Amino acid sequence: MSEPQAPVRIGLLGAGRIGRLHAELLSGRIAGATLAAVCDADPEAAAEVATRLRVPAVGSAGELFELPEVDAFAICTSTDTHAEAIVAAARTGKAIFCEKPVALDLEEIDRALAAIDESGVFFQVGFNRRFDPAHASVREAVSSGTLGDVHLVRISSRDPAPPPLAYSRASGGLFLDMTIHDFDMARFVTGSEVVEVYARGAVRITPELVELGDVDTAVVTLVHENGALTVIDNSRRAAYGFDQRVEAFGSRGVAASENPVAHTGVVRTADGTRAAALPYFFVERYLPSYAAQWTAFASAVRSGGTSPVTGADGRAPLAIGLAAGRSVREQRPVRVEEIA
Repeated sequence: MSEPQAPVRIGLLGAGRIGRLHAELLSGRIAGATLAAVCDADPEAAAEVATRLRVPAVGSAGELFELPEVDAFAICTSTDTHAEAIVAAARTGKAIFCEKPVALDLEEIDRALAAIDESGVFFQVGFNRRFDPAHASVREAVSSGTLGDVHLVRISSRDPAPPPLAYSRASGGLFLDMTIHDFDMARFVTGSEVVEVYARGAVRITPELVELGDVDTAVVTLVHENGALTVIDNSRRAAYGFDQRVEAFGSRGVAASENPVAHTGVVRTADGTRAAALPYFFVERYLPSYAAQWTAFASAVRSGGTSPVTGADGRAPLAIGLAAGRSVREQRPVRVEEIA
């Protein structure tokens, strides 16, 4: 009988909201991976997570990258710091997981990916929605040929409430922070690159976004290399909960992912039908997919397999997002090659 493999020991850089989510998952919920250390620019944030999860807190990224008891790194800091952290982590020769988006401009992401290529380390981007079983079933229906030739993909992505204005100032805006998931999903489902983007945006929820040059409501049309079209609608505020749906329509049929509900119970009376509400927060909706992406990461790192979400998968949605921003500003379709 072969000996069980030791878990991949993860050093977490960034103990904010998403970093804490990953830390919780890695503390005993992921087969094949475990949390080994925590670091944050705010020592108190790192100490709080480290104490609660019973792992060491380290004082700097440099110190984290030098720890011999760490096998891989999770970069969960603010997006504008990702590239620098990736370059430094790549020098260690250890595997890297990085939250999306990898960067806010192509020059920075190319610098980070060049460091990955030079070192040859394993690298995975945190597009967790690829690991959602419902969304994955839509991709499978397309890739297996069940739907025939895919003609049209529709993606609805609506958050229950807008983020704080301070977050919007640093996040890169709607297209690079929120819609980037949908740009990735469009490539993932169709299996085809995006060649043209036409986007329209509006400020319908948070008036202060006008000063930032950002929008909170948008419709985006993508033209794929294979001729398929994807239509995406976004809103920062859906009063009824976290709304995430994907549909693929092809020559032989249609496949769709619906929103989960808290439970399947319904009440029917003469006044109508009542059902449970949608999840209100992204953690409720996508916690299983976050866990699944870590399982995939650990499995690939331990087996020497290929990354399920590569650096190229991180770059392409960024280029689409930048094209969408230009499309809104210039009120015209934008070819991705103009950006990339």
